Amino acid sequence: APLTAVAGGVPLSMLLGNGPGIPLTFLLVTAILLLFSAGYVAMARHIRNAGAFYAYTAQGLGGLMGGAAAIVAILAYNAMQIGVFGLFGAATAGFFAGLGIDLPWWVWTYIGIAVVAVLGYRRVDLSAKVLTVLVILEYLVVLVIDAAILFKGGDGGLTMAPFTPSAFLSGTPAIGILFCFAAFIGFEATTIYSEEAREPEKTVPRATYISVLIIGLFYMLTSWLMVNGAGVDKLVPEIQGLADPTTFLFGLADRYVGGGITTIMSILFITSLFAGVVAFHNGVARYLYVAGREGLLPKALGVTHPVFQSPHAGSVVQTVIAVLVVALFAFTGQDPVLALFSWLTNVGTLAIILLMALTAFAIVAFFGRNPGLEGNRIVTTVLPVLTGLILLALVFYIATNFGALAGAEGPLAVFLPGLVLIAAIIGLLCALRLKSGDAGAFARLGVRREV
Repeated sequence: APLTAVAGGVPLSMLLGNGPGIPLTFLLVTAILLLFSAGYVAMARHIRNAGAFYAYTAQGLGGLMGGAAAIVAILAYNAMQIGVFGLFGAATAGFFAGLGIDLPWWVWTYIGIAVVAVLGYRRVDLSAKVLTVLVILEYLVVLVIDAAILFKGGDGGLTMAPFTPSAFLSGTPAIGILFCFAAFIGFEATTIYSEEAREPEKTVPRATYISVLIIGLFYMLTSWLMVNGAGVDKLVPEIQGLADPTTFLFGLADRYVGGGITTIMSILFITSLFAGVVAFHNGVARYLYVAGREGLLPKALGVTHPVFQSPHAGSVVQTVIAVLVVALFAFTGQDPVLALFSWLTNVGTLAIILLMALTAFAIVAFFGRNPGLEGNRIVTTVLPVLTGLILLALVFYIATNFGALAGAEGPLAVFLPGLVLIAAIIGLLCALRLKSGDAGAFARLGVRREV
């Protein structure tokens, strides 16, 4: 969902993070994820499982850790999907209010949930076709803005200042890093579809590297041009609507392109959010399917639809969870953006970075027990250890500063990140129950499938 990140995430990362240093931050995060991907795709060649992070953790660190990872993953993608639904409802309500159709945000959210439920229940082909069209349109509209800023020379001439250490260290770099990591969430989904791909041993590694490079380079280039468009020395909250981050890119579009492009952007911003919730929905459905198939959760979840071959049971469960959580926030009068979106997407980001850290160490353990599978020790040991330590440091920072990062106060600042720990404990208990009831099934958790 590139427009969601560029119009929503990038300005927010500039406001709360390290301002003009965001382009360099994207470059550094891209480098970290490329290093992580080296071991990730090496393991993908030997494990073909829709559980991805869960399967790799189970095969590397054992069934108990695998059980914890499975439930953490289910929490992560649920939190991301439902959180983005808050922003989707708010953006859609605002757009249609301008057309004279004034409905509460949660009405639009429930309409979106219903449509996503249909797409998730059917074959992935349908979802992929819808997502492909939307994402291409998003890239095109952002590239038009990029080109306009580039050819007009920005606010006062193009400068490489955003790539200097001083720019990176301005403000709060750690918050900038967090937001940049959040913009990549979803790239790991390449392995989730490994069981459905024709040649996963070729397409999964290729898709993973391409995803990281395209996402990273696109966001780095666009954020650099956004900084230049506003002016490096003028990038303060009072300039270009940065105090309201969601209007920042729209202001640049009006200034450099004009011609009604903001109307097109408003529509694509909504469809961008929709694309994001569809993708996260599919991820949740597949994790629930694998957890059911392998005995961690009820077996009824581990079946596919006889016609569509989709993980339909997991799709339905995810839809029900979304309906209930949105109802809770709507009933208690919470803000769809400052509460539902901010709180839950930060929980999801924390959980996914933890899963990546576990996966990094699982890669080391897996190839340590199977030394003949991959000969390059740098790929299977050095890089995973390095990225694992970096990711664990980020997990610690996010968890201990969650209130400031997510805008949650009081007990919520402890409870929300605590959900990740609760999910891990539930996963451990599920794995222990399986171990005592069916030792054979426990031994097969995340079982390696030769490709």
